[in-house]
Amino acid sequence: MDVSPADVEDALREVEDPRIGDDIVSLELVNSITIEDDTVRLSLAFNSPFAPSEMAIGTEIREVIADLGLEPELHASVTAEQGFDEEIYPNIRNVIAVASGKGGVGKTTVAANLAAGLDRLGARVGLLDADIHGPNVPRIMPVAEEPKVTPDEERIIPPTSDGVKVMSMGFLIKNQDDPAIMRGPMVNNVMTHFLENVEWGTLDYLVVDLPPGTGDASLDLLQSLPVAGVAIVTTPQQLSLDDARKGLRLFEKHDAPILGIVENMSAFHCPSCEDTHDPFGSDGAELIAEDYDVEVLGKLPIHADFGADGTELPVVKDDDSAVNDTTLEVIETIADRIGEVNRRKVAGRMQTVTSGSAFEGQPSGTAQISSDPGHGPR
Repeated sequence: MDVSPADVEDALREVEDPRIGDDIVSLELVNSITIEDDTVRLSLAFNSPFAPSEMAIGTEIREVIADLGLEPELHASVTAEQGFDEEIYPNIRNVIAVASGKGGVGKTTVAANLAAGLDRLGARVGLLDADIHGPNVPRIMPVAEEPKVTPDEERIIPPTSDGVKVMSMGFLIKNQDDPAIMRGPMVNNVMTHFLENVEWGTLDYLVVDLPPGTGDASLDLLQSLPVAGVAIVTTPQQLSLDDARKGLRLFEKHDAPILGIVENMSAFHCPSCEDTHDPFGSDGAELIAEDYDVEVLGKLPIHADFGADGTELPVVKDDDSAVNDTTLEVIETIADRIGEVNRRKVAGRMQTVTSGSAFEGQPSGTAQISSDPGHGPR
């Protein structure tokens, strides 16, 4: 029996997006279907390489097409509404901001583990330390050599740390104990330089470790490039929660998608007594999530493997760590949220945080941009 593209489309209505809860055809995630000989070529509106949910959708699509007696060939095709900017940052597919309302909550630890975790999943990743006044990324993600410059001396080539491209103000300060004394306009210039004059190459994800608070660097990022989503880090302490809410409101006012809340220093499991303690309180992230209708991305415990001295490598790179699995779950959840946000934009079902509640936003344009076919669903 001959199988037509319409037959394939009907079959694909059986494939449901696990996070949005509708089939991929109704969500307009199938860009095109072509059949040549016994091979079905599908173009899918996916833009989150190695996100577990998109990989699961890809597996189910292959099974459905195989049931039709055909071979599947899948590739991703990014749309402009997903935030992919072909003119400004043509080689950066997703920008993930990691923010916090106050310092000392482990934001850099989360950002470094997120970058390292996405790299471990197989993605091409960069990490930008945008904390100009307190650049701590180099302590967690050490590099073997200093940044270089391109032959024309116009762009910086970022060094790598175990596969992750890293750029930080810390590389430009000779003595790590020296403060970066800069006022607002100088901070703006440095951020512009890092965003426009660094040779990032092709990245699936650029993780940006923002400074704490709601200052110039955060505003510069929002105004300079399309942010796929923001993960907000807090601890269960009330002061941290209050400031996290302020950060959340900053990003919602600039229409940046909120991925959710990461609660760090969530609990401590005592190895001696085997009890679990909450020295900083409990359920703080849930309270914010309930008030603003956002997701709790995960909870990271108080644990020595996160580096009490601030010099440990990311936990997700250490299979022997007792908190490796917990941390990797948080990273996978964030990757899934990025995928969900991108797919919601295509479907016109974007949820936007506003005044403590979520509402259904309006779809934007649908200009299509080709993307690397090698990073579609696996």
